[in-house]
Amino acid sequence: MSVTVPPAQRPPHLPKHRILTLLVVVLLIAIPVGYLVQSAFVSRESGRSKQREAARTTLHYEWPSKVQRRIYEVPVPHGASYVAYYEANAWEKSTLHVQFRTSRKHLDTFLREIGTDRSALRDGRVTISGKQADEVGWRFRGTGRSYAGLLLAQSRPAPDLAVTVDTTPRERPRVYVVSTLAF
Repeated sequence: MSVTVPPAQRPPHLPKHRILTLLVVVLLIAIPVGYLVQSAFVSRESGRSKQREAARTTLHYEWPSKVQRRIYEVPVPHGASYVAYYEANAWEKSTLHVQFRTSRKHLDTFLREIGTDRSALRDGRVTISGKQADEVGWRFRGTGRSYAGLLLAQSRPAPDLAVTVDTTPRERPRVYVVSTLAF
């Protein structure tokens, strides 16, 4: 006599497991891969913008970044117009050339923020050297304009500042600054 064993019952196929598996694959693989691809494109564009920045050879009519203004201690005042800058880096020193037009009130604020005041400006004095001016195309000599300037020598690691102010337009003077960091 043989005993008949009923065939083993297979559990019904549950599609929930496939959906769960697909969800796990998406969360663990697809999202990180997408993130890596996006990061690669962002990094590539960042490198290109840094390359364009380093290739500049003259003033760029835009505000210097907050980091540049902090490192070089050039606080461009609120409300300044015609702002332009140029940064040059070398092994022994780095310089930031900045120009802007501002009001008399904001000029006082700028001078106070760099640690001085209007009484430090010497009439008829251009404190930016000819070599520094030529680097960005500034012309101070023989222009028929009146200037006042000051040199602010600071101990390292703070930068030295050469400030020249075109006082010809009394209400909106133009400020030229060269900040030099020596290493």
